[in-house]
Amino acid sequence: MMSESVPRVFFDGACPLCAREIAFYRKHKGASYIAWVDVSRTKVADLPNGLSQQDTLARFHVQTADGNSVDGATAFAHLWSALPRFRLAGKVARIPPLPWILEGLYNLFLPVRPYLQRRV
Repeated sequence: MMSESVPRVFFDGACPLCAREIAFYRKHKGASYIAWVDVSRTKVADLPNGLSQQDTLARFHVQTADGNSVDGATAFAHLWSALPRFRLAGKVARIPPLPWILEGLYNLFLPVRPYLQRRV
């Protein structure tokens, strides 16, 4: 069992696109120190306080090692920072104005996601 002080990544395992992306990250060094939570198969009680299953299925979420919940592009920056191979990308993604730009791109991607899911 994992310690509570590890990052927890919440993803939609029922989404083929999301499942592929998470499988990619899980193959990298450091992934064993992250709790990977498939929200499509998780009880609501196992989600961070204040988040519903619908929230976590609609957007990518990470609960940081210190217990804070982040979503969208910020969540990706936290995930990347937790994996040695992507750590630099995680640091760069936090330098203003990049968080704002990446969040905008993520928000543009979300409406397209259902169409991409059907093609995967």
